[in-house]
Amino acid sequence: MSLSDTALPFEDIRNLVKSMPGPDDEAVGKVKARDAQLTKPAGSLGRLEDIAEWLAAWSGNAPPKISRPMVAIFATAHGVAEEGVSAFPSSVNRQMVENFAAGGAAINQICRTYDVGLKVFDLAVDMPTPSITREDAMDEANCAATMAYGMEALAGGIDLICLGEMGIGNTTVAAAVLNGLFGGRPEDWIGRGTGVDDEGLARKRDAVQEAVARLNGEKDPLEILRRTGGREIAAMAGLIIAARLQRVPVIVDGFVTTAAAAVVYAMDPAGLDHCLFAHVSAEQAHAKALDHMGKHALFDFGMRLGEGTGAALAAGIARAAAEMHSGMATFADAGVSVKAD
Repeated sequence: MSLSDTALPFEDIRNLVKSMPGPDDEAVGKVKARDAQLTKPAGSLGRLEDIAEWLAAWSGNAPPKISRPMVAIFATAHGVAEEGVSAFPSSVNRQMVENFAAGGAAINQICRTYDVGLKVFDLAVDMPTPSITREDAMDEANCAATMAYGMEALAGGIDLICLGEMGIGNTTVAAAVLNGLFGGRPEDWIGRGTGVDDEGLARKRDAVQEAVARLNGEKDPLEILRRTGGREIAAMAGLIIAARLQRVPVIVDGFVTTAAAAVVYAMDPAGLDHCLFAHVSAEQAHAKALDHMGKHALFDFGMRLGEGTGAALAAGIARAAAEMHSGMATFADAGVSVKAD
């Protein structure tokens, strides 16, 4: 799978979206049949049973298995951060990339706990995109190339991919993308991010308003992405598409990763069926975005760190769902009586 070198790189992306496969119904049928024989009352594991079916549907494996899960963190820099929309300076971007490498971040600890791989992708973290209040973040060729770069994150036999991101100012950028895609007022889509005060929140609102005003009513999801998004959002959108094509289930983390997913959703509302949404972020607009797409997160722990932390926790739940389905004895295996008629 690759993007051709054409004058219209977004057309290649659109063609990939049009070619995305549906679920493996045969695998789902096998999981349902086995589930009916497992040593438990029907439906007693609730959403864990749904996750087992979801894994089968999008991996084609029955029983489902997770052998090589990975969190992919896409790190970059945003020019809009220099406009006072974050509580932290852009220098934190490089420092956090080094912290990931040293094993000192929250995501490192969660991945270690649940035996999930971790890879950090440096998307020119020392070269911020232009401020989206005044200029487009990317041109079409660069945006498509960044999406293609994100697609390559699946190399190496990964069978469950978790989205993560890091970039000071990226909740502002994500808010602009969502506002452009779904409409409403800028204040509907902003939150305090890393912890800005009231003045910072007002600057954030103004930045989103200015960025969306520059769109001048543009409705094409890829144009909205390149003009108001960031490299990490483009890369994650590309990864979501590639995962569908390669039959790899995806776990979406929080607010910023959901903005990337929303770009794919706006291109094809069924384009996120292979995605599981991990948690409801404490960033207030995240629940609104999920509601808009009809998605239901697994849990709400009041988290808003990013880095793929919620997705990594959800990977542990997905792994448990797969192991319970495949490892649990059937009534016949265990010699347990079924219920009387």
